[in-house]
Amino acid sequence: MDYQERIVKTSAMSGAWAEAWTNFWEARTTREKTLLTWGGAALALAIGWSVLWQPAADGRARLRESLPGMQRALAQMTAEADEARSLAGAAASVAPGGQALKDAVTASLADHALTGGQIQLIGTTVQVQMKNVSFPAWAAWLDDVRKQFKVQVVEAHITALKADGQVDLTASLQPANTH
Repeated sequence: MDYQERIVKTSAMSGAWAEAWTNFWEARTTREKTLLTWGGAALALAIGWSVLWQPAADGRARLRESLPGMQRALAQMTAEADEARSLAGAAASVAPGGQALKDAVTASLADHALTGGQIQLIGTTVQVQMKNVSFPAWAAWLDDVRKQFKVQVVEAHITALKADGQVDLTASLQPANTH
């Protein structure tokens, strides 16, 4: 069936509906027409109320009731976020010490791909010994560790090797606030 045939068929069906409605309406008395008109209007109002207005009114009432609770929850979450920010800042300023510092240094060396070093804990000091390591890579790592873990170098012995930029080193690190 092509487009023209569908249009003809659709217009014929709508024409049949219109003719059926006209026949139905003309067969009614004035009183029946009035009752049907008012009944249709009342039905349209009832459907409009139950489908459109009432759910919207109920939703507004529920939102109005839940809004104070949501505002309290938002205020609490905001206060907790502020507290978390202040605690994060305080935690960042505390330097690890002892075994925690040794573990942090070990993990940081691995993160920077500086392997093969020996790390020892001597009192509050962490001693790092490395052989044949790139000096620029070690210096970058040291700067990062100094900033991240708030440590200072208390002693360092560095020996240059024949290969450019390669060194053997021993460095002792301790928390910056410990003397």
